[in-house]
Amino acid sequence: MIDPRLPVSRRHFALATGFGLAAWTVPGLFAEELVKTPKQTEGPFYPDKLPLDTDNDLLVINDGITPAVGEISHLTGKVLDAKGNALRGAVVEIWQCDGKGVYLHTDDSKGKKKQQDANFQGFGRFTTSKAGEYYFRTIKPVPYPGRTPHIHVKVKLNGKEVLCTQLYVAGEEQNEKDFIYMGVKDKAQRASVTVDFAKIKDSKLGELAANFDIVLGVTPPM
Repeated sequence: MIDPRLPVSRRHFALATGFGLAAWTVPGLFAEELVKTPKQTEGPFYPDKLPLDTDNDLLVINDGITPAVGEISHLTGKVLDAKGNALRGAVVEIWQCDGKGVYLHTDDSKGKKKQQDANFQGFGRFTTSKAGEYYFRTIKPVPYPGRTPHIHVKVKLNGKEVLCTQLYVAGEEQNEKDFIYMGVKDKAQRASVTVDFAKIKDSKLGELAANFDIVLGVTPPM
C-alpha cells in the first residue's frame, strides 16, 4: 500500500512504477526479448544555459505557484542494460519545448519572449533508484513547425553520456511525416520509442501517465 504521507511527487512515482515491477524481479529474465533503445540526434536546443531548478518536476520552477501550461503528464520508466538488469544511479535528463513550442535555449527563445511559458522548467534530471526507476512530472509534448511532438532523453553513467534519444506520442498523425522518427528503420526499435500517454482514471486535472523504458545497447561498467 502506498503511504499517503509521502510527498505528492513520491506518491505519484510509487503509484506509477508499482505496476509491472514483478516482471523485472529476476535480473536478465527477459533479456533476449529486450529491444535496444535507438540513439537519436540531440538536436539544436539542449539548454545552452541550465535553469537554476533542474529537478524532476518541470511544471513549476523553484517555489513558484503558477504551473506551466499543458496537459500534466507523469513520465516513468526504467533504465536497463543489454541483459535486462536495472541500472541504479543512472542520471536521466529530459528536455522539451513548452506548450507554445519554445525551447529553453537562447537561439529558440530569441524574438519569442512574449510567447515563452515562463513557468515551464523545460529541463529536468532524475537519478535512478535501486530498481533502475525514474520519474518526471511534465507536460504532454506538443508539435512545432517541422517536428512531431517529442521529448528528448539523455542517459549518463558515472558522468559519461551513454545514450541520447527521443520519445514520441503514440497515435500522433505527424509521426509518419517526421524525418527523425521515421529515421528509425527497425520497426521494433521505432515502437520502443513510441509511448502511450494514457488518461489517469479519476484524475480531476485530466492527468496523463506514460512509461518509457530505456534499454542501453551495451552493459556498461558500474
